[in-house]
Amino acid sequence: MTAPVTAPLAGLRVVDFSTLLPGPLATLLLAESGAEVVKIERPGQGDEMRSYQPRLGTASANFALLNRGKLSVAADLKDPGRRDAVAELMRGADVVVEQFRPGVMDRLGLGYERISRDNPGVVYCSITGHGQHGPRADRAGHDLTYLAETGLLDLVRGADGDPPLPPVLVADIAGGAYPALFNILLALAARERTGRGSHLDVSMADNVRPLAYWALGQHRATGEWPEPSTGLVTGGSPRYRVYRTADGRHLAAAPLEERFWRRFCELIELPERFRDDAADPAATIAAVAERVALRTAADWEARFAGQDVCCAVVATLAEAFPAGGTDALPLPLAPALRPAASGRPYPALDEHAALLNGWPR
Repeated sequence: MTAPVTAPLAGLRVVDFSTLLPGPLATLLLAESGAEVVKIERPGQGDEMRSYQPRLGTASANFALLNRGKLSVAADLKDPGRRDAVAELMRGADVVVEQFRPGVMDRLGLGYERISRDNPGVVYCSITGHGQHGPRADRAGHDLTYLAETGLLDLVRGADGDPPLPPVLVADIAGGAYPALFNILLALAARERTGRGSHLDVSMADNVRPLAYWALGQHRATGEWPEPSTGLVTGGSPRYRVYRTADGRHLAAAPLEERFWRRFCELIELPERFRDDAADPAATIAAVAERVALRTAADWEARFAGQDVCCAVVATLAEAFPAGGTDALPLPLAPALRPAASGRPYPALDEHAALLNGWPR
């Protein structure tokens, strides 16, 4: 029998001003690791995501998944009395997360300089589109904006020449939530040695740039940027593409390594003249597409079963997730560091108003 997991962040206090996705996902990961997260919301409306559709209980499904296990306090930050009570809560916090435009928290008297005077150990994380400084700092944007501005959206184009809409919110998660989380953890580790916290400037646009590492490497090596849809993993190679099957479904084929590619060619019975894909990649792509289109998705699943070819039929969400979906958002937390699910629901707006009287002792 294994011993119960002790939550690694038990006792950590977090004050969270963030809304929508980036900050709430970061603080959800903190909460699921044992931290006590107090969500500061607008009176009456709360986090805008509460109003989204579809509904799950009294709030939106999006809000319910992202705010499980947190505490909610409603406070008008323009009201001096409520603002002072929130500031007092922040002075007892280990971590503060905010997602306003640069300067907003300073103007409210809740910025890092003010709070850290009384709480020098606070780790204060600011998540924005373009960081706290620079010519784009005050520019509004969303996930798609940041992918467009950083060139990532132009890496792949469809048959019509247009960039496809990404199926996931890359900048919000990979550029916002995850960098915020690991920078908070690094800052907490540094505080163990120095006793001092820090102000973390998390720019979603800047943080998605490493996702184009191979394009940056090509430019560094050759002086040339890759053209759209020409790279190894962006459509230029027959070894990394999505092919249509006979029944209108799709096969995601990624036999990049030579041993996988050779076996893939054998299993689809690709004519020998097309197997040297470096000779004429476009011709090989067309030949592979012709072969894949001869069989149904089920046929290919059966043929590739037990074979090392790095291929999979493109699943629908209904096929990929268990029946009935999931009660909690699947999170990248190792079981060895995660306590058993507490079953705590998302909070009702201002459900924990008493916290403005101070952290419980």
